[in-house]
Amino acid sequence: MQDASTTPPESLDQGSAPRRRTLLAKIIREQTVGRQAELVALLRQLGFEATQSSVSRDLRELGVAKVGDRYVLAENGLAEGAGSSKDAFSALRQFVHERKTAGVNLTVLKTRVGSAQSVAVAIDGARWPEVVGTISGDDTIFIATAGAREQAQLGERLRDLFGI
Repeated sequence: MQDASTTPPESLDQGSAPRRRTLLAKIIREQTVGRQAELVALLRQLGFEATQSSVSRDLRELGVAKVGDRYVLAENGLAEGAGSSKDAFSALRQFVHERKTAGVNLTVLKTRVGSAQSVAVAIDGARWPEVVGTISGDDTIFIATAGAREQAQLGERLRDLFGI
């Protein structure tokens, strides 16, 4: 029998990822955690096998942002498609600081460093009809729309939600 600390990542139960993500979200909501190594250790204490790379993927999937020295969830339920309510996006307002258009199909949002993924996950989860898709980096999000009319609708929505 292998020691859990030496179990190679490919032998881990891939079916446990959704449960691991749920537990990660709970940990992040309830504790101040600033390093992935801490999250790996906490998960192992709770009986979940995890590696730094699996935790990193889980954090991206959950739309977790690092604010200062700690991880935070964008908002409860945003990564699960909570919708487009103003309340759901209120926690993200602090991360978004600029909006620009590039042509008639592309809107660019600028965020705090490390926050773009969380905002993009929330936008994707909201399933706004005017949004075709998003691509995010560290502090920039590209939001594609079908045309000028949809881009204008998106602009109004972003002004309303983020004040930009």
